[in-house]
Formats: sequence, structure tokens, C-alpha cells
Amino acid sequence: MTLTRTGPILEPDQTRVLLRRFNPGDSQRTAAIISRVLAMPDEEAERLLEDASANFSLRHQNIRSVFLERFVEVSGAIREPATLLESRRLLIGAYFMCEYSLESAALFNPSMVPHLDQTGLPPGALRFILSLRATGEGHISSIVFREGILHGDARIEILPSGGYLTEPGQIPNPAYERPLFERSLLHHSLSCGFTQQVVTALGNAFTLDELRHALRQEQDRLGTGMTNEDHNAAQAIWMLARSNYEVQFRPEQRLCERVIFPATPAQRNGIEDARFVQFRNEDGSHLYYSTFTAYDGLVVMPEVLETADFLHFRFNTLNGPAAKNKGMALFPRKIDGRFAMLSRQDNESISLMFSDNVHFWNESQFLLRPMFPWELVQIGNCGPPIETEAGWLVLSHGVGLMREYAIGAFLLDRQDPSKVIGRSREPLITPDQSEREGYVPNVVYSCGGLVHQGILVIPYGRADHNTGFATVPLKDVLGSLESV
Repeated sequence: MTLTRTGPILEPDQTRVLLRRFNPGDSQRTAAIISRVLAMPDEEAERLLEDASANFSLRHQNIRSVFLERFVEVSGAIREPATLLESRRLLIGAYFMCEYSLESAALFNPSMVPHLDQTGLPPGALRFILSLRATGEGHISSIVFREGILHGDARIEILPSGGYLTEPGQIPNPAYERPLFERSLLHHSLSCGFTQQVVTALGNAFTLDELRHALRQEQDRLGTGMTNEDHNAAQAIWMLARSNYEVQFRPEQRLCERVIFPATPAQRNGIEDARFVQFRNEDGSHLYYSTFTAYDGLVVMPEVLETADFLHFRFNTLNGPAAKNKGMALFPRKIDGRFAMLSRQDNESISLMFSDNVHFWNESQFLLRPMFPWELVQIGNCGPPIETEAGWLVLSHGVGLMREYAIGAFLLDRQDPSKVIGRSREPLITPDQSEREGYVPNVVYSCGGLVHQGILVIPYGRADHNTGFATVPLKDVLGSLESV
């Protein structure tokens, strides 16, 4: 098989920093810091503010506006904040901001989809969007993006990634549909007397503020009669609602400047291994979905985002008894009128699921279990299925001897993907000597490739540290798969 490691190696870049809120601790410590800033002589305060502006204004847009916004958020600890000079307000805000280096540890586990814009390209070229898992301090993972061009000769070009890094603005009070919310509560085993009272007080469509009001009303009604179960239910309802939200980037922001950083309690320790797919709707239009794993430090929760333009993103939990574990990958179109998705119901095998609603998954059926030496410990998908004339081609990962991760493939029937046509006896990619050392040794892993002009392009993480690319003729891959 003529597989070629090609193209650039994308290394983590410690200079790509995000301006974020700094929370030093409880309200007492916040008040203590503010009092120390207020006690500074005016000359020292002015000098510190000038230094902060000089050091950071070239790294972040509108930094003085950010300082003022942050001051407003912490000004509750100040008796008369409006009487302070603007310079003192700016300085207080600066003390409660910090930089976060998104890629200080790793830039890996990429997913590759066709770009929305295919204009102005040379003949035979394809513009693509590459999403990557960026990991920084505290092992917190976020989603970052790159743009690139796959040329007609299979040459891979990644466009420069400079510029300001910015999080999106969260859209206030996204609307929730009560029937779907009730269904989510049921699937998360949160349906009890307390939740029923709260939901009854809501309309058929409601906002986050209206849910907050309904929760407070029920808590006030119960008063000291609230049980531990009621308290846990209130917290769980709020966390579930917060996990379903929408965000919006500004159109002038380049794609490589957009960052999706953990934004909810369920995501606080990371958004991991996003598997993007360009989904073709039944009317021929396209929408991008991505399944990913939200991690709060203890529990993993499968979630999904959707976007039509990579500016506006909608996040939802994946619900139902079959929506569990890691590594879900959505098929790029419906099959017989239903959504289809690969999943892992245990810790070692691959299953297939169908659903009428992309957010709810009730049943699964076994598809593949470990068979060959390179995958005896565990198998899983390496991204959404790719439709070919021969069938659904799925990149897979296998874990073998010495916990080495390798990348292989299997093929499913186009009409009935529960039928396995063939699978890799030997992997397509195993770690070479340059890929063995990194954040996690002996790992190659992808979250999705694509086929263009008969060439399978596989972007993949190397030792959970950086990202490389490999290309191989599609016919060679299909010819290597053995019937099972």
C-alpha cells in the first residue's frame, strides 16, 4: 500500500494565548485584592496600567474595554465604584484577567471537512477546514481551527494561523422546547416530583431566565421542606439546561482566530476529540455537525454541536440510554430517513445506532469487536463514515501491544451499514520513530479524514502532541480490506 506521510507538521504554539477571566478564589479574597489596588498611590497605579497596556494591547483586541467589563463584574466588592477614576477601574479589571495558552501542551486529534467556500481555487483543488484539539494548562482541551488547501497533486497547504484569539459571544436566553426538555430529563433519570413542578410552570417554549425563575419559585415554595433529592434535582436541571446553548463569533474574525473553549459545568475540564462532518440534508443543503466529549473532571458526557457557517454554533447534549461513552461519529446523511451514528457502548467494541432525532439515541446494535493483533485491546472509530461507491469507509483506531494506538479502516454496506464488508487485517498507520514520543507515547489518532479525487487524506495526531497528514489512494485502501 502506497501510504505517504506528507504535508506540514502542526506543532503546538505557546504564543497563541486567549484572554480570560481570572478568579483568585472566594469573594473575601477578591475584596482583599481590590482593597490593595485602591490603596496604591496614583502614580504607581498609572504606571502599572501603562505597563499592562504596552505589554498586552498588541496581543489582544480592545483590551481596555475588556478591563472595564471585568471591573464591572467584580465591582460588587466596592462601596462606590462610580466615583473611581477610569484609570483605577481599568487597573482593577486588569488584576482579574489572565492569559491562557491554548496549545501549551498539545495540538492533536484533527478532523477534516470541506470548506463552505470553494471559490478562487486552482483546478483540482479543495479548500478544507481542520478542527483540532488544543490542550493547555491543567489538561483543559478546547477546539481550534485552521484552513487549508488540498491541491490537485495531493499537496497539502495550511494557511497561516496568526492573529488575535477570541471566544464567541454567548447568545442570551436561547429558547428551549418543553417537550424535548422533558424528554431529556427523563433520559437522564431526572424526572421526579420536584422537576415535574418546575416544568409545569414553564411554557411550551422557555428561556434560561424563565427556567431560573421557575426553579426559584419551587425552591421558595418548599422552603425548609426541600430534601437532598430536591436540591440535587435543581442542580442537575440547571446543569442540563446550561449544556444546551448557542454562541456567535463576529464575521470579521478569521476562522483560525475562533476558539471554542469550555463554557459549561459539564465541560469545565475540556471539550475533547470533536468529530466534524459535513451533513447533507434531504433537500440537498448542508449543515456541519460535530460530536465531542464534554469532561467535568469526573464524568464524560457526549454532546453535539451544529453550525451552518462556523460563526453561529448551537450546542446540545446527546440523550438516551445509547448516548454514552466516548467516540460517537455521525454519518454524513440520513439512511432510510433516519440519522445514523457509530458509537462505543462498552470500552472495546463499535456499535451502530439509528434515530429520528439527532439529539436522542435509544437503541444500539453491535457492529465490530476486536479481532486482529493490532486492535486486541480496543477498537473505535477515527471519524465519521466516508461515503464511497464501494460502501461506507470508516477510519478506525485499534489499541494493541504496549498500548500502541494504530489507525486502520473498515467498510460497511451503503444501503445497510449493519453489514460489514471488510476490515483491515493490518493497520494503515502505526507510530514511526518520530511519532512515538510526546504527551502520550505510541499513539496515532484521527477524528476524521476525507476523500478527494481518489485520494484518502488522513490528518492524525502524533503521540497526542502534534498533528501530521498521510495520503493513500482510495483503491489501495479498499483493496486491502478483507471480508469477515
